[in-house]
Amino acid sequence: MAREQTLVIIKPDGLSKSLTGNVLSRLSETRLEIAAAKIVRVTRELAEEHYRALREKPFFDELIRYIMGEFHDRKKVMTLVYVGEDAIRLVRTIAGATNPEQADPVSIRGAYGRITTYGVYENVIHASESVAEAEREIKLWFAPDDIIFDLYPTKNVQAVGTQRIWA
Repeated sequence: MAREQTLVIIKPDGLSKSLTGNVLSRLSETRLEIAAAKIVRVTRELAEEHYRALREKPFFDELIRYIMGEFHDRKKVMTLVYVGEDAIRLVRTIAGATNPEQADPVSIRGAYGRITTYGVYENVIHASESVAEAEREIKLWFAPDDIIFDLYPTKNVQAVGTQRIWA
């Protein structure tokens, strides 16, 4: 098994229901290392880029509004990067199936998720589904200096000062 990294997002419904501690406790069962964490107010541009593969789906606009926090009193998410052996599979197993009604009841989504009367999946957590998606998502949500060690190649660029960006 390879050392991997994965992006985890505790979504607005998880923050609104004060589930952050519960979710982090469950994720600690993986024994993976947290390499980065931050609270983010999600812009439409960030949301659309994150979910770009779902752009043609009929639920795309609701999904964007959901991740931006428009359905909750918390218009923010908590993003984390976990690193370790088999990280993607471990996190996705604890997260559970995307549809909360199909998720194992002991998974995060099975225990805390729901489908609203409007048909919106409130599934509490996002977890990268592949190595390639994890890299794309981590680079989208985090700058190199937000992460405690180098995961991907970087380069220095000149701006008003020197800033490190993804290569």
